[in-house]
Amino acid sequence: MGTENQELRKAGLKVTLPRVKILQILETSPNKHMSAEEVYKALIESDQDVGLATVYRVLTQFESAGLVMRHHFEGGHSIFELTPDDHHDHIVCTVCGKVEEFFDEIIEERQERIAEQFGFRITDHSLYLYGKCPECQDE
Repeated sequence: MGTENQELRKAGLKVTLPRVKILQILETSPNKHMSAEEVYKALIESDQDVGLATVYRVLTQFESAGLVMRHHFEGGHSIFELTPDDHHDHIVCTVCGKVEEFFDEIIEERQERIAEQFGFRITDHSLYLYGKCPECQDE
């Protein structure tokens, strides 16, 4: 439980049980990308009495503090992931919502060249590709 406490303090957040538990779920879940509802279900499964409104509030606080990143996908679907150390892009299944990460050097270089053509210097970017995952292609 110590590392979560340190991360919360470093982010300038008071250590509370809901914050610690939500951070633990995000750190230990095999699914690196979770919706607020999925975090809430995981809390219920681990016998934690934390309301959905609290989960949303804590995730928003984590986002403001830089602990997590929120990704907004088509149809108003949002997922959260711990702020990664490295840049990556996402491909999203429009049927089941599954999210995969990828990194492609050619795409990154091309984006830099496009920005240069317009006189821009990229400070941040996100790329989302949408499609059907292998499981949903058969449906």
